Amino acid sequence: MLFRARSHARWALPLTLGLTALGAAAPAASAAPALSAVPAKSTAPARSTVQVRDDFNGDGYADLAVGAPNATVGGQAEAGYVAVLYGGPHGVSAGHRTIISRATPGIPGGPLRGEGFGLQIAKGDLDGDGYADLVADRVVVWGGPRGLSGGTAIPGNNHQTGDFDGDGRLDLAVIQGGYGMGDDPAGSTAEIWKGPLKRTGAPAARTSLDPERLGSVDIHDGDTGDINGDGRSDLVLTGYCGDGNNCSQLYLSGPAGLSRVKDLYRGGDGAAAIGDFNGDGYGDLVTGFQDDEAVWVMYGSATGLAPERTWKRFTQDTPGVPGSRESTDRFGQAVAAGDITGDGIDDLVVGAPGENEQGVVDVLRGSRSGLTGAGAQAFGQDTRGVPGTAERADNFGYVVRLVDVNRNGHADLVAAAPGEDGGDGAVWVLRGRPSGLVTDAAAVFGGRTLGAPYKKASFGFALR
Repeated sequence: MLFRARSHARWALPLTLGLTALGAAAPAASAAPALSAVPAKSTAPARSTVQVRDDFNGDGYADLAVGAPNATVGGQAEAGYVAVLYGGPHGVSAGHRTIISRATPGIPGGPLRGEGFGLQIAKGDLDGDGYADLVADRVVVWGGPRGLSGGTAIPGNNHQTGDFDGDGRLDLAVIQGGYGMGDDPAGSTAEIWKGPLKRTGAPAARTSLDPERLGSVDIHDGDTGDINGDGRSDLVLTGYCGDGNNCSQLYLSGPAGLSRVKDLYRGGDGAAAIGDFNGDGYGDLVTGFQDDEAVWVMYGSATGLAPERTWKRFTQDTPGVPGSRESTDRFGQAVAAGDITGDGIDDLVVGAPGENEQGVVDVLRGSRSGLTGAGAQAFGQDTRGVPGTAERADNFGYVVRLVDVNRNGHADLVAAAPGEDGGDGAVWVLRGRPSGLVTDAAAVFGGRTLGAPYKKASFGFALR
């Protein structure tokens, strides 16, 4: 791994959320009233391997989960919630949504001041019933034909889903990431829970993950994908590694399980993602270097990461990439992979939430020769067709995802600005087309739009 100096990474939280609550035990039950919810109905039970990772209600369309960890719920400040927008032939809409919090019937516990429910979310079919499930902090909310309902408490404050043993069943990485307040990390613990999970929360088996290394780092986020093409998910984790350095740690799968990659690679100080940017069937690792205003792409192969000579660095000074490289853009703080153009090759979106003190998202194209700046795009709130007005401290692009919410074979951009309207927050959805992202059907959602608590909610701080 190569480290960079610590800066304003996602886990630095430019919010009012109290970090000390993140590792707290689940709160006791409360009689606080539930937030309103609109149940989703299933009309087309078409399934696919891809959709089952994202489809909570089994209608064949990917759904979107948005965290609002600073929202006041049940009178408790910063208790938080998750808003689920169900996909459909016309994408996501405010009228087809569910709001889930500790105040929702069936969810363990009750709203707790400062808990930040929705700070970290994951999704995937954990119980093997064909419906994706939601993991919000320390609760699994179960999918079904009418959408999400019921919940089971599990440990951990960060979760990643993937088929780590290649048996066709989704597994769960359960991580308790620390939050060290000084130069030294508090340390993390992690287990791989073999799927399927029972609805009691019990996995088929559990295995400890790398206690030697993770005990000395604070893990806060990550991604999964198949870098070595063996049919098993690999895992990249990002967090704080001490002495002012943020970093990432890569684990490759194999018959014996996940093994830490000890060879040097571009570890990054921002976000990380895995996608196939040259269409060769091997996942490629992208890491963000927000202090350097850059992202690195390290291509996959049958033996893991390809030789260093094949790695590529991209900045806003790379030919074809819009904008210019500036020291406060935080280009690389957020990254996400997905096939926007429908050509079978993943593209990359990069958040630069400090751009012009407002934020922007850049789109880099994948190709048979790899990621390229040719044909790159940039979007902000001052882009024609994008709703809203670019303002200082919006942090547009603070978190990004690519999700095909209308099942047309083109990944759609979801970009969050948790600083919008003084910290209320909002997310934008831009449609993917063969030509790239377009703004002709752009939509924006926030807590107020959905009839949910919105004041200082940091809506969009987490996306899945």
